[in-house]
Amino acid sequence: MIQFPHCKINLGLSIIEKRVDGYHELETVFYPVQLQDMVEVCIAENSHDEVQFTHSGIPVPGDTKNNLCIKAYQLLKDKFPQIPATQIHLHKHIPMGAGLGGGSSDATAVLKIMNQLFNLQLAQKELISLAAQLGSDCPFFVHETPCLAKGRGEILEPIQCDLSKYTIVLVHPGIHVSTAWAFGQLHPHSKSTSIATIVQQDIHTWKNELINDFEAPIFEAYPLIASLKEYLYQESAIYASMSGSGSSLFGIFPKGKTIAAPSFASSIRIDTI
Repeated sequence: MIQFPHCKINLGLSIIEKRVDGYHELETVFYPVQLQDMVEVCIAENSHDEVQFTHSGIPVPGDTKNNLCIKAYQLLKDKFPQIPATQIHLHKHIPMGAGLGGGSSDATAVLKIMNQLFNLQLAQKELISLAAQLGSDCPFFVHETPCLAKGRGEILEPIQCDLSKYTIVLVHPGIHVSTAWAFGQLHPHSKSTSIATIVQQDIHTWKNELINDFEAPIFEAYPLIASLKEYLYQESAIYASMSGSGSSLFGIFPKGKTIAAPSFASSIRIDTI
């Protein structure tokens, strides 16, 4: 069984306070974008291993035992010991460590596929609870529609936000930004206007009001990322921002718009959705 898990962008990202559990209270809107990976899950015939994991496309670094897809499998295997030996293949196309949630989307796809393939009869609420054990943004990929996210990102509420009449351009500069470092640069504080309110306004107001708190410290540390946001506006973006804690950016343009890589960063990756 195959699924094509998509990525997400953050429309605004406010870090409101640091919690006693060490996490941060935040507000953002997760918006689904159809840049996709491919995940296939099937029964592994004549296998002595509980799970076999292979991957193609963009190289996946690190020990495969720590891959979120394997953790998703193990989460369900612990709950349903009758699950047979399983083969998982991931074809990676969404940039990694880019603030686009690709790894979380892949892991959530494994949960959803296994639920169908092995007839586990898990309701959406149960899938969301399991996904939350894998990562703060994993529950969003069970919903798959625009959501206002609070808490650590796991408290979700569907929100009306439709960007289908626009073109979304994703820009990945190939820079890895440490999420832990990025959080350490912030000074959490409450905001006068909520992101939920701002995204309901005319999109042309977003440029001056819809802010990602991570941009200020990351732009200072990585001037190229700041320059790429400026470039998106030079190319007539209605709104441009970094997604999550970076390093990917996105621009929202009139429908049909395409852009080329800028001369100062010709090797960057650009995806037009």
